[in-house]
This record gives sequence, C-alpha cells and structure tokens, in this order.
Amino acid sequence: MGILSSFNIGVTGLHASGQSMSVVGDNIANANTYGFKASRAEFQDQLARSLKGIDGGDQIGTGTKLAHIKPNFTQGNVMRTENITDMAMDGNGFFAAETPFGKGYTRDGSFHFDKEGNLITGDNYKVLGFQADEQGKMTNKVGHIKLGNTTIPAKASSEIKMSMNLDSRAKVQQFDPKNASETSNYSTSVTAYDNVGTARVLTVYFNKTAPNVWEYHAMVDGKDAANGKEGELVEMAKGQLKFNDKGLLDEEVKVSNSFNFNEGAAPGQEIKFDFGQTLKEGGDGSLASTQYGSKSSVARHSQDGFTAATLASLSFSDDAVLTAVYSNGVTKDVAQVAVAKFDNSEGLLKMGKNLFKETRKSGQGVLGQPGVDGRGTILSKSIEQSNVDIATEFINLMTAQRNFQANTRTITTSDQMLNEVFNIKR
Repeated sequence: MGILSSFNIGVTGLHASGQSMSVVGDNIANANTYGFKASRAEFQDQLARSLKGIDGGDQIGTGTKLAHIKPNFTQGNVMRTENITDMAMDGNGFFAAETPFGKGYTRDGSFHFDKEGNLITGDNYKVLGFQADEQGKMTNKVGHIKLGNTTIPAKASSEIKMSMNLDSRAKVQQFDPKNASETSNYSTSVTAYDNVGTARVLTVYFNKTAPNVWEYHAMVDGKDAANGKEGELVEMAKGQLKFNDKGLLDEEVKVSNSFNFNEGAAPGQEIKFDFGQTLKEGGDGSLASTQYGSKSSVARHSQDGFTAATLASLSFSDDAVLTAVYSNGVTKDVAQVAVAKFDNSEGLLKMGKNLFKETRKSGQGVLGQPGVDGRGTILSKSIEQSNVDIATEFINLMTAQRNFQANTRTITTSDQMLNEVFNIKR
C-alpha cells in the first residue's frame, strides 16, 4: 500500500509543478503588458493519513496541491511617453471603465479618444471620471469622460478688474469728455467684448475731483457706439473712487453704467468695474487699488469676456484633469479621471484585456479623486509597465523544473520498487 500511495504523491507533485510552471509562464508572457501584475503560486500539503487513527501522532503525507494564486500589486516602472492621453497610476488604485459586464478596473492607462470624443481604453471601453459644470468647476457626478462642444460661443464682458495706483500728488481738475486727454490725470485702455464677441477698446480716464476722491470715465470711440461718430468719444460708464488718508481704497461708487455698442450688439450691456476689496467691504486695503505718492500706473487688469472660438488643444494635468484650450486662449476644465480603491485588491478577478472585476472578496470599488483617502496619484504622458521581474521569474522557472524532475524520480523509483515486488513472485 505504501508503494502505491507514493505513486499518487508523486503525481500530485507533478500537477503542482506543472501549475507553478503555468503561473511563471504567464508572468513571463506578460512582461511587456502595460499595467500587468505578476502572480505567485502558493501550495499546501494535502490531508495526511494518521497511523494511530483519530488520536493523531505519526502521520504520512498524501502530497501537495495548488492552494492559492496570489497577485502581486507592487508598483511597476513608469515610462514617459508623448501621448497626452497616456496615464500611469502611481500608488494604490485602478482606472475605472464601463464594460459589457459592468465596471471594469485596470492599471493600463493607454487611453485615447474615439470619434465621438469619449476617452476609451484600447478595447473601446469608456473611461469613468468626475464631470465639470458649465463654469468648469469639478462636481461629484460620475460619468463617461467626454469632450463637450469643440466650439464655444462668445461671452459678453460683465466685469473688468483693475489693480492700480493713482498719484496722490495729482492736481484737482474738471473732466471734459471733448478734451479727455488734457482734462484727466491718467488714462489706460482695456479690451472688452459685446454679446456677439466683438472686441471693443475702452479707454478709462481718471481725474482727481477732490482730496482723496477720484472719478473714472469709461469711453469708447464713436465708431463703436450706437449712433456715435468716429473720432468722438462716447461715455459708457462713470464712477467714483474714495480713499482714506493712508491711501487705501475706502469706497467705490457707481454713477452710471450702460454700454450701447453698434453692429448688432445688445443695448444696455453692463460691465462692472472692480478696483479691489474696499475697506467698507471688509478688506484691509492689501487687495485693492491705492492712492500713494508715486506715479499713476496699472499693475494688472483683466476681464471675463471672450470671442467665439474652436478647440485648439487638450491636456491632462497630473491631477488627471482634462483641460480644453480654445483658439481664443480660454481654458476650460472638462472632467477628472476617477480612481477606484478596494479594501482587498488581491480579491479582484482577472477578466482578460488588462481588466479586473470586483468580487465579494475584493469589496466594492469606491471612486474618488487621485491622491485622496489613500488613492494613488496619476501621472500624465506616462505608462505603468508590468511589474514582472524577469530575473526572478527565470529562477522560479528553474525551481519549478527541478521540482518536476524530482517528482518524476519519485514515480520512477516507486515503479522500480513495485517491479521488485513482482519479481519476488517469479
């Protein structure tokens, strides 16, 4: 009986060594597969036969069996590329995609856009992420990452911000719109846009009307004004700036504001002028225009309007935010790639095509932003390579081969011993 059982024990060793070879061979075959995670075969001994029954004690083993195949989710090397849609996961987490069998998860970030503007995997599965609202602010809404319109309509200017200094040494004088340059203490120009996206050049004149009190007059050439005459300035907005005795902006006062442009523009457009947070608004003066005893100058100005434009380029930041850049210089955040985190990544089920599927052992994949709550970060223009170590796998391959050969010796030796038993009868 002992000789016959040794055959079975040797066979279990052959099976185990063959399965180990399969695991090692799969690792080697996927050494160049993006995002691939190597596996390791783990074995257990089989139920032993006790020589003393249920009392335990001396036991004879009955061989081995493949118990687990444990995936290794260590980080693979990151390779830089020039493709803007390539992304590499650095740390814990997976990309999520919509597949025919539900959500699939992958470490392979070799994505691209299809003809409909969807970000997809190499097998045309749509990548999931967080959507941005109309203002480009990211929301918690999860959906397909998709480019919006490739064109954006014009936006009328609604606000002009200025950060400047007005010379406290300037003389008080009365402003005359017919002789604006000579009757103002300082002037600057800024471009604004009407409701159809036509650029309009505004000249803002500043004149000191009393100690610590200034007026501003926003003027346009008559060729841009409704019923205006070219060469004659038309006032569109007027206001006051009041400073305290320390040169800090105390109050802004709007006197009039109605921009009536020509050439099809809507009448009565209002463009707010903002010179910073005043003291009466709760500011401390550090974020507002000033009146110091130095030359009048504008540090910076900005406005929120733009002309209609078409999509010029796309880019992904290292926060995995997709940004669209338009031909008029406007940038707009479209979406952010989501990262799925699992309580037990080793419990995921391999589905092929570089995809994993969640199971009861893995728990549900929780989507979140990169770098938040233990999730890894995402590197743009990069690809995570396989984490297979070829040198280690070759050693494992030789070990499996030696184990296989040793188990064949067990079988051949048992066969020789059985022949000896048969020869006794002869």
